[in-house]
Amino acid sequence: MTQRKITFIGGGNMATAIISGLIASGYDKKSITVAVPSEASQTRIAAQFGVITTSDNIGAVKDADVVVLSVKPQIMKSVCLALKDHIDIEKQLFLTIAAGTPVQLYQDTLGAAVKLIRVMPNTPSLVGEGVSGLYADAEVTVDDKSFAAYLMSAVGKVVWVQHEHEINHIIALSGSAPGYFFLFLEAIQDKAEKLGFSSQQAREVILQTAKGIVALAEHDQEISFGQLRQNVMSKGGTTVEALSVFEKHQFKQIVDEAMQAAIRRAQEMEVELLKQ
Repeated sequence: MTQRKITFIGGGNMATAIISGLIASGYDKKSITVAVPSEASQTRIAAQFGVITTSDNIGAVKDADVVVLSVKPQIMKSVCLALKDHIDIEKQLFLTIAAGTPVQLYQDTLGAAVKLIRVMPNTPSLVGEGVSGLYADAEVTVDDKSFAAYLMSAVGKVVWVQHEHEINHIIALSGSAPGYFFLFLEAIQDKAEKLGFSSQQAREVILQTAKGIVALAEHDQEISFGQLRQNVMSKGGTTVEALSVFEKHQFKQIVDEAMQAAIRRAQEMEVELLKQ
């Protein structure tokens, strides 16, 4: 993959995770620029990664081939408006990792012909085990899509969606999903502590159990999750009794409603941000 000059506007946790993954894969540090407002952040990022840092967003994008917009959704519009007259819209590729910011927002602020890819990573990306959903608008070339996939593979797996609204589905499936899993782990730990286990004991057992479950599911991917669940159950046994409580409280319906709520909120955020 040909290396391109990349500028990150914003240097938060997700941006630095991507930078870390790129550098670990051999990417040239001096081909990466990070624009962040505070001098302390510039110093920290430069010392940690050896990349170029600056507080000047406009200067940072001028020579970039790829611009990764990684600021908070609430300020994305103002950041893009400030860049509008200083970009090469035909040459440069833009990636945005801000949730709830539709393609239209970037077309309205950067220009109708902007080459844009929406990226929805999740928090396991911070340790290189994430999933990123990607959507490319019509202006994006095959080469640009390949580079975006390469960029995001630095922090985990990449999944492309064909339609922009499906990014909101990825949010429900993957972006918000760590929260669902952590809630479940938290509930198990709470009960374990009530049973007399120390917090550390409970955490170790829960984490190893979770690792084992994932390893078991990955070992033979032709076996469905439903069948794997059935494999744990014995007639009249403890697992059957426990799962009957989940069924009584319509656990699958709760998950369905929770995921739909995430989709609905993502849609609302898009509308709200366009109205700003």
